[in-house]
Amino acid sequence: MSTALITGATGFVGRHVAEILLHEGWEVHALRRPTSMRYLEAWSGLKWFEGDIRSARDVGRAMEGCSAVFHVAADYRLWCPRPDEIYENNVNGTEVILAEALKQKVHRVVYTSTVGALGLLDDGTASCESTPVSFCDMVGHYKRSKFLAERKVEEYLDRGLPVVMVHPSTPIGPGDHKPTPTGRIIVDFLNGRIPAYVETGLNLVHVRDVAVGHHLAYERGKVGEKYILGNQNLSLAALFRLLERLSGRKAPRVKLPYTPVLVLAALEHWRSQLLKAEPVVCLEAVKMAKRLMFFDASKAVAELGLPQTPVEKALIEAVEWYVRHGYVK
Repeated sequence: MSTALITGATGFVGRHVAEILLHEGWEVHALRRPTSMRYLEAWSGLKWFEGDIRSARDVGRAMEGCSAVFHVAADYRLWCPRPDEIYENNVNGTEVILAEALKQKVHRVVYTSTVGALGLLDDGTASCESTPVSFCDMVGHYKRSKFLAERKVEEYLDRGLPVVMVHPSTPIGPGDHKPTPTGRIIVDFLNGRIPAYVETGLNLVHVRDVAVGHHLAYERGKVGEKYILGNQNLSLAALFRLLERLSGRKAPRVKLPYTPVLVLAALEHWRSQLLKAEPVVCLEAVKMAKRLMFFDASKAVAELGLPQTPVEKALIEAVEWYVRHGYVK
């Protein structure tokens, strides 16, 4: 029986990756911080290790005896009072994982990046894995940190570490405990907290398809290749209309012009920096919204067999989960 180390198993995507691996008969080592949420304790075949991905000692202990590593953990915040924490976790932590995997001669590493580290096309059409991109295209600390982490992956590929990179788009579905920034949009919609919107677009995918995509990347992915794990491109307005139909809540009808919202977000940013409090309107989120974040997942569908569960089903399951767990008032 194969054994895998998974980082980020207490997170949204990582929890589903762990579930898929266990279902496929893997023994799973999961690394979590002492302060992480306590659930999944009773899952057979899952062994928890407490530690930090920035600690070579903690990572080495958890990785011992593993033939595969799924590095899913990431510091996914669009606002942070100490941005250096994001780089410490996403860049330095990734290098610790890669160095230990090389040292222990792991058979394969699946590294979870994000479509946010890929390029976007100016005409708004769907981008792919090979769309040109540079560091100056990255908006915000999260995207910058993931872009830099990919450069670390490339360094270790050159050193002989077998790594496959996966790039989830916008996962939705059950189990988003925090919730993620995207999950917060759905929760705020369900609670009637979105009176208006700025038009943008994003690619949505069921979180379980993303998890299955990780396992498929281990089995079928080519070392050194990137795979977008996505599904349907939707405008934000279309997403709200779909949520209206599924939940009965009224979708916002007012579309705000971009520039005034950007000015408001900039003022909120400076206020949050001064008070060390999360802004009501996140400047990085507004800057990201200026471009359509549409992506083409056909490479992962063709080469990996990535499933394409209807996005409507993912939204139904997400809404039901948020309601059942008390996120909707």
